[in-house]
Amino acid sequence: MKRILIRNGLVTDDRSSVKADVLIEDGLIKAVEPCIEDSVLQEGDELLDAKGMIVMPGAIDAHTHYHLVSRGTVTCDSFREGSRLAAFGGVTTVIDFADHNKGQDLLQSLAYRRDEMRDGMAIDYTLHQGVYGHGYNSTIGRQLEILKSKGVKTLKIFTTYRNTGYLIENRDDLLDLFRNARRLGMLVCAHCEYNPMIEEISDNWKGDFSPASHALLRPAEAEAKAIEVFGQIALEADCPLYVVHCSSEKGLNAIRDLRKKGLVVYAETTPHYLFLEKSKLNGPDGSLFVMTPPLRERSDNEALQDGVLNHEFHVIATDHCAFTREQKLSSSDCRTIYPGIPGSEEMLALLNTFKDEHPSMTMSDVVRLVSTEPAKLFGIYPQKGSLEVGTDADITILDPSEKWTLTDNNVHSASHYTPYRGFKVCGKVRTTILRGKIIMNDGEYYGEPGEGRFIEQH
Repeated sequence: MKRILIRNGLVTDDRSSVKADVLIEDGLIKAVEPCIEDSVLQEGDELLDAKGMIVMPGAIDAHTHYHLVSRGTVTCDSFREGSRLAAFGGVTTVIDFADHNKGQDLLQSLAYRRDEMRDGMAIDYTLHQGVYGHGYNSTIGRQLEILKSKGVKTLKIFTTYRNTGYLIENRDDLLDLFRNARRLGMLVCAHCEYNPMIEEISDNWKGDFSPASHALLRPAEAEAKAIEVFGQIALEADCPLYVVHCSSEKGLNAIRDLRKKGLVVYAETTPHYLFLEKSKLNGPDGSLFVMTPPLRERSDNEALQDGVLNHEFHVIATDHCAFTREQKLSSSDCRTIYPGIPGSEEMLALLNTFKDEHPSMTMSDVVRLVSTEPAKLFGIYPQKGSLEVGTDADITILDPSEKWTLTDNNVHSASHYTPYRGFKVCGKVRTTILRGKIIMNDGEYYGEPGEGRFIEQH
């Protein structure tokens, strides 16, 4: 594998930004020094001039759903397409999701998902393993032990979707799960919407089921209540809780309350909950903006943004779950609209722009949220999420000053739309390097399906 020397960049990790050069050799970071001489290069090696650019650890999208089979269809961004769009956004690793398949235990479900991903992924990946009510039994502790030995230490639970069998309804089972997670050093990640509240609202609903009603049928109060109830179980088990895609001020306040009670709560939010609000659900394109939890008020955007600026969130991820315009617009009934939006590619540009608009936020803060902290929480640091010598040479080179406008035509999702259409952003990824190989450079993609590796969590 050829050496790559990155010269003149502003090398940025979660702690600092310094002018330095980076030498890559055999797929690893060989040196990070103020001035590395060209003489280290041999014929066939590559020199990249990063003057005026940010050189950062490859971004990690810690919440994706590529090639998700759901509701009788499949999301439009396959593993190949997901890898490609991620590379254009500077993402070198994703943490995707393994369903707890009916008729399979956790190990079989994990193996099934890994087999699905193996030949298509062109970037690296690891997995959250779903644990569902329909498959919960007395062997769960042993299953988790084996799961951990296979390199997966993060579990995903739902606090809603009782009708699909996702919800673990028995409180004793939930307490057992959290206690086993604590025993094994595993992390429970929870999609928080309180099912009894959602079902009660639905059973008594007198309105229509337009996209705009989605925000009323699944209100912020349901998110906050689920965080409160499931957080109490985590407290009893003395087990940390990771709240995925916090969407509301009420949800954030519930997280704050649990922290005051002594619970370690890791919090994630997404660009759509930071920058989109529920007026998007109105009009003929309303179906395009349906996801779960729903979009909220502008005041919720602002509260979550303040939470980011105050370091109350550990991770920003995208929950990338893309359907085509045709799939999304095939229904205007919020109960049957395919839920989810694209986002992996847009994440870094949106956050760099947000950083520029808020002087208290630094590029190191962005790196912490989209690279270093996800790697640490999900057990793949420092191999991922760092610029330490000897670690994987996953590097994103970002031009922080280029101004451009997001349109349906300049992003790469097979959905053929971006929910951020018309957003004027500052910052464009110039080069994406995965384990020492350039997989995207100046708008050209070089990733190869099957070259992505499963990264074991430790």
